[in-house]
Amino acid sequence: MGLTEGLERSKIRHIILQSVITATAVALIFLAIGKAVLNLLGITIADFMIAGGTLLFALSLRDIMTFEKRFRIEYSETLGVVPLGVPMIVGPGVLVTTMLLIDEYGAIPTVSATVINIIIAGFVFLLSEPINRLLGKSGTIAISKLASLVLAAIGVMMVRKGIMTYTGG
Repeated sequence: MGLTEGLERSKIRHIILQSVITATAVALIFLAIGKAVLNLLGITIADFMIAGGTLLFALSLRDIMTFEKRFRIEYSETLGVVPLGVPMIVGPGVLVTTMLLIDEYGAIPTVSATVINIIIAGFVFLLSEPINRLLGKSGTIAISKLASLVLAAIGVMMVRKGIMTYTGG
């Protein structure tokens, strides 16, 4: 909501569509070739979990500790690609999770679940204006901080699981 604040409704819809398409494409491409690329580079899933978890924790911590909007991202034609599509919708957590799920459940359930979740995120973005009105500024800030805290915990969990993979625990 903060990235599209003050923009025309048509531009917001364009950004949301662009972010959903970008996130879906990145997730599907990563599902198709991600493991091979990581293997080629000598990067294990544990490495990726630790790096992704650390990044997720750092971004969440920044959001938790920020009490006011310190910067404004200007509208651009690529706002839906970066930062909304990647890394906000499809970031390290989604990429690691999909790589783990594809091994456990197979391609069709993992791809289906990934695409459905990205579409749900798009619908939530479309409903952000009424949600924001319902919650008000204070409620929106409180929910945002709570979500950042949960993301920080997910980041810590990813690092822990990555380390446990190394130690055999």
